[in-house]
Amino acid sequence: MRRYYRGHDLQRIHSVAEMAAAARACLPHFAWEYLAGGAEDELTLSRNLSDLQAIGLQAHTLRPCAEPERAVTLFGKRYPLPLGIGPSGYNGMLWPEADLALARAAARRGLPFTLSTVSNATIEAVRQAAPELDFWFQLYPMKAAEMQEDLIRRAERAGCEVLVVTTDASILGNREWDRRSFARPRQLSLRSKLDVLLHPGWMKRVLYPGGMPVLGNLAPYIPLAERNALGSMKFVSEQMDTQFSWDKLARLRQRWQGKLVLKGILHEDDALQAVALGMDGIVVTNHGGRQLDGSFSSIQALQRIAPAVAGQTTLLFDSGIRRGTDIVKALALGADAVLSARATLYGVATAGEAGAGRVLDLLADELKRTLQLMGCEDIAALGPRWLG
Repeated sequence: MRRYYRGHDLQRIHSVAEMAAAARACLPHFAWEYLAGGAEDELTLSRNLSDLQAIGLQAHTLRPCAEPERAVTLFGKRYPLPLGIGPSGYNGMLWPEADLALARAAARRGLPFTLSTVSNATIEAVRQAAPELDFWFQLYPMKAAEMQEDLIRRAERAGCEVLVVTTDASILGNREWDRRSFARPRQLSLRSKLDVLLHPGWMKRVLYPGGMPVLGNLAPYIPLAERNALGSMKFVSEQMDTQFSWDKLARLRQRWQGKLVLKGILHEDDALQAVALGMDGIVVTNHGGRQLDGSFSSIQALQRIAPAVAGQTTLLFDSGIRRGTDIVKALALGADAVLSARATLYGVATAGEAGAGRVLDLLADELKRTLQLMGCEDIAALGPRWLG
């Protein structure tokens, strides 16, 4: 019977799926559900993977490409791979100082890292931990204008040149499997508490000595009595701007002098409006299947959006990246690069920075090998004709 490796030697983990299995063994069930689950029946979560898998690759033979070109230019900067780490929140539940571990893993490989508004590490701590990092900041639009403005100023002071505005999560999706771990909001069920006791390694890493991590990035704005894990989550849910609109985005475009990227695009009309407002980039994503269940997979949406905005903005793809072949498919369908959050979180949950780095290296190696086997010398040459 085939089995994944279950030891601690990261070099014996050979795929993102194998890293996910290792992460699942490390985490209590409630934390795993938070990391891996989706909304409602998880139709979109599943489609993100199955629709990518269904696309065939067209290989050409007798085309020497021992060292295919994988570098890409995004927002005026050259990167060794068409890959960055996308934003994700509350990573400290997976590994101590997980945000810093992800940032260091990206910096060591010359790749961009996107810090979430709802990170456990602060903007300032990430910059201090990774001075050479190409640092992007993800902003959730907030009701309190002064709080949003302060977050933007902090990102500017930390040298974040790219601001990624997420628009598809002002109202959280119905993540039922995540909620089943709790007896009531933010209170673990007895079964979940007993399961936590079966993971002493996680308890020692994450809970000792201060308990569950808080949202350090938002701590300056949270009332002192509520600066704990439960209070922080309640604060965030109350502060999301559910009235954020194209008009407000236009004002934000005027305010932010750096590169502005809109994340959460699934419709070509929205993509065109983003271009008209002067967005430097858009991210085609369905939030990893964690928001509107039953929506298009991200790769389906990309096939509609890419022809509409070709050459007008930087087009990034997110949701479902698990293999180097997935990166090739997204690029061939018009993406300039991809962002991956969940895959690198599997790594960080397993072994911190080393685990996240192993995932990035696996994807880089798979990308190179795929291009070699396809007979493609340069990712810039990829297009629909490379797909079956």
